[in-house]
Amino acid sequence: MTIHPYVWVVTIAVLVAVLAFDVFVIGRRPHEPSLRECGIAIAVYIGLAVVFGVGIALIAGGVHAKEFFAGWITEYSLSIDNLFIFVVIMGRFRVPRAYQQTALLVGIILALVLRGIFIAIGAAAIAAFSWVFYIFGGFLVYTAIQLARSGDHEDSEDNALMRWVTRRLPATEEFNGVHLTTTQGSRRLATPMLFVILALGTTDLLFALDSIPAIYGLTKAPYLVFAANMFALMGLRQLYFLIGGLLDRLVYLSVGLAVVLGFIGIKLIFEALAGSGVGWAPHLGIELSLGVIIGVLAVTALASLVKVRRDPDAVKSHRPPGS
Repeated sequence: MTIHPYVWVVTIAVLVAVLAFDVFVIGRRPHEPSLRECGIAIAVYIGLAVVFGVGIALIAGGVHAKEFFAGWITEYSLSIDNLFIFVVIMGRFRVPRAYQQTALLVGIILALVLRGIFIAIGAAAIAAFSWVFYIFGGFLVYTAIQLARSGDHEDSEDNALMRWVTRRLPATEEFNGVHLTTTQGSRRLATPMLFVILALGTTDLLFALDSIPAIYGLTKAPYLVFAANMFALMGLRQLYFLIGGLLDRLVYLSVGLAVVLGFIGIKLIFEALAGSGVGWAPHLGIELSLGVIIGVLAVTALASLVKVRRDPDAVKSHRPPGS
């Protein structure tokens, strides 16, 4: 898929405009968004993704459109899984509900920039070394096994950057609105909001280690990888407030995502084998991939809701520690 540079420029410009509207209009004051506000925002972002996919179908063909939708659905599902960790981070730092929207917004913007860099690195690696598919595929299969066995994620707040920052940066335990620093006497101290934003941004970067290889298993077009990731992150903070209680009910979400990641990992390995001249390696088309992703996630959601209805205590046992 060949993309003219001006298309990249227009796409990035539109993305910046949408983010600017979100930052300076919707998020101009710290508050807990209402259900109506969240619902409208999510509907708009999902609608934009669908319109984008239809546009891809009209301009570049149905195959690329299916690749985009498969990548977008996968990334969106992984982003929903990330919300579990966001809930833990907000709880551990005791972020007031009124400030959580701002923290999520800044954290997601940081994640957009970091993912853009990571996508470019992934595209360059694939272009230069075809065997990188073996690494991506093997890593996804390993991640799927770990996710299925553990049922949750590591304490992503406690990553190396967070440990380094908290040990070396003078800080106060009190929030100063949404400000990142505060002054006590003649000293400039960091507020908990700075650590929250760093935790959110770096946590998403850690999750990108799973999501970026996963989407490269569905499409080799960096433009579609970029677009799918951006649309998946748009509206994530509104989704955080809209379905906070529902997240606890998706008790099998980790299992479903493990199946999806494992399938994509095997698909990548098969493609690497085929590229190396192995004749028996099957080709798993995008239609099959899209069907598997949608089917697995639908079964996961249905099975989770049935489980919770029959066993309400499953919600309590599934809730992440510290939330």
